[in-house]
Amino acid sequence: MAQKNTLRYVILGLLSKEPMAGYDIKKAFEGEIGDFWYSNHSQIYPELNRMEQEGLISGHEEIVGSKLTKKKYSITDSGTVIFGEWLSESLNALPPTRDEFAMKVYFMDSADHPLLVTLFEEEIVRHEEKLAYLEARWQALFAHGDSQQHHFGHALILERAIHREKDHLAWLHEAYKRLPVK
Repeated sequence: MAQKNTLRYVILGLLSKEPMAGYDIKKAFEGEIGDFWYSNHSQIYPELNRMEQEGLISGHEEIVGSKLTKKKYSITDSGTVIFGEWLSESLNALPPTRDEFAMKVYFMDSADHPLLVTLFEEEIVRHEEKLAYLEARWQALFAHGDSQQHHFGHALILERAIHREKDHLAWLHEAYKRLPVK
């Protein structure tokens, strides 16, 4: 089965909320969306061009400042239909996992491997920082219950990310205790 180009549906979802310039879409991937779906600059702009040619989005130039123009994109009616169809599709498989930390640990056959302790310590720091970031986002966006109701899906996914980080940190700390003298 051919792999579905999920990037276009993420872009359609962003544009279903509000018109955005390519730069704003890129920034969304660097922020909130990037916590759940990765895409880089070199993928976003060609996809915007394809989607515009297919009639899923429309772009219009806006003047910003005295000379600068930027292209803002909006979702079209056919884009809205395609996005709705994607939302209603069943998920067929779990997403592939790519975890460099797990691969490195997997290949360290001995508990006293000289890099194992450092690897765990660095991973713990990374995930503590990620958890702090996610909890700060929660406070900024959803500290008031009414905002959770207006952005329910976003709140659920952010809550899921916080739980995932807490669970992963609990496992990291548990495994770290099993390592030889630190």
